[in-house]
Amino acid sequence: MNLDFSEAFSERTPRIVAAAKLHRARERRKAERFLVEGPNSVDAAVATGAATDVYLTENAAEKFSEIVSAAGYMDVYVHPITDKAARSLSDTVTTTGLFAVCRPVTWTAGKALGAAPQLVSIPVETAEPGNAGTLIRVSDAMGADACIFAGESVDPQSSKVARASAGSLFHIPVARHTDIADVIGQARAKGLQIVATAADGEVELDDAAELLSQPTAWLFGNEAHGLPDDVLARADHRLSIPIRGRAESLNLATAASICLYESAKALARAD
Repeated sequence: MNLDFSEAFSERTPRIVAAAKLHRARERRKAERFLVEGPNSVDAAVATGAATDVYLTENAAEKFSEIVSAAGYMDVYVHPITDKAARSLSDTVTTTGLFAVCRPVTWTAGKALGAAPQLVSIPVETAEPGNAGTLIRVSDAMGADACIFAGESVDPQSSKVARASAGSLFHIPVARHTDIADVIGQARAKGLQIVATAADGEVELDDAAELLSQPTAWLFGNEAHGLPDDVLARADHRLSIPIRGRAESLNLATAASICLYESAKALARAD
């Protein structure tokens, strides 16, 4: 694909101004579009058909030529932009110069669960974009059927979450639903046992292989406050991760990674 950078869009070009506004949740809802940055996210957006437009600098066009070619094959519009335009689109200190505007990819909770889920991640009131993106990525890596953000959580389609997911936002069904009880109820109705992480859980993860050989939905708590008591009460089982060193606790993403790995391992052995 030959791009003419002598006519590259500037930071004042209406298309660039409109794309930059997609960093705000209100604008994403209004436009029914969201913005992603970087090779992992843009490549996944193009490959899955979510991308409508790709914007890139001359340096990015040379560095990510395979993504540019894929965009051409997928009939995605590719637009050359200036370095200043890239900085106006980016929310990072050092931009890659590669962006995509995408159609919405989030699901409803019911559709994300599907017909017969085996492993589902349910982060509750996740506030940090980096953690949210990592939870999506880990859920994808461990073969989970879905990642459903319950309660008042960060928008999975924010650029920071998308970047932290490293493309996994486009690989796995991701949903956001504010009614925590309803999410748990829908998961249980699909035949999933509800398992929560808790420091004082009655079962240690080391002893949970048989329990985790069943279809499971994991509840993961907020970074600062964990899971509320009323949410913990809705779980069928509460599991704790044994800490053998001197660390006081594990952060959200690390705890979720350990739990989902153990679940995936137990389910694989049960097959």
